Amino acid sequence: MNIVVMDYKTVTSGDVSLKAFEDFGKVTYLPLTSPKNVAEAIKDADVVLCNKTPMTAENMSGAKNLKFIGLFATGYNNIDLDYTNTHGITVCNAGSYSTSAVVQHTFALLLEMTNRVAKYNEFTHKNGWCESETFSPFIYDIMELSGKTMGIVGYGSIGKAVANVARTFGMNVIVNTRTVREDGITKFVSFDELLEKSDIISLHCPLNKQSEKLFNAETFAKMKQGAYFINTARGGIVDEVALTDSLKSGHLGGAAVDTIAVEPMRNDCPLKDAPNLLITPHVAWAPKETRERLVGIVYNNLKNFIDGKPTNVVTA
Repeated sequence: MNIVVMDYKTVTSGDVSLKAFEDFGKVTYLPLTSPKNVAEAIKDADVVLCNKTPMTAENMSGAKNLKFIGLFATGYNNIDLDYTNTHGITVCNAGSYSTSAVVQHTFALLLEMTNRVAKYNEFTHKNGWCESETFSPFIYDIMELSGKTMGIVGYGSIGKAVANVARTFGMNVIVNTRTVREDGITKFVSFDELLEKSDIISLHCPLNKQSEKLFNAETFAKMKQGAYFINTARGGIVDEVALTDSLKSGHLGGAAVDTIAVEPMRNDCPLKDAPNLLITPHVAWAPKETRERLVGIVYNNLKNFIDGKPTNVVTA
């Protein structure tokens, strides 16, 4: 088989091997592929493996041998599924590979906002503690999570795991999700109720037509005064101007994002000027162990497809 890996630099810096895919045929490794070069790169491919490369109808129309697209990702909004469905191209994603890592990062962001660890560390290293009159200088406010309400938008594997960790902190958990599956533990609420009652809102839903800019000026206005907002899902779910305005006005107490609308960040991104905002560069899924697991899932997806038993197939 002729296999093309479109953007291996988004998966490995050399620390995670992709050589296993050579079990299935000739592999062409491309570090990154500009959208304008995708069509040429895949024209002879039987299999395309990619992360964020745009697989549009235009890009795929000349790839007459293309049978399989394997995603190094859970999200698939870069794939024209109408085209793949009508042309018999199987698309498989890698769901649940990053659950532990994203949950860990979600709480790393939350704890930084509530415990100000970096700020206190800086204060101490700048001799602040040495010059303090008291043994415990209260320079920055710290907030207990116990008793606070965590609102989770989206309740797949990551949302459920975030809820479990939140409960161990003694938090009340409420959830808004498109598909409600009662489990006797989770309290499902309307979107408006979640906005009104949550002290912290964390996003764990996919980006689609329904969720695009779901969090906008109107949405943020409905949130509690001083509430915290976390997005480790997709940047397009958030209106970045509205988030910036809500932070500048002081309506939100703080926010933390790992994803933004255009990545890498551009100099004109409105979030660069937002106060009380933590930004990490889409690294919630980046632990080596997580990426090794991801490659293993994509390998198995391709193997199962070749064996006539495709897994993790994306249809819509």
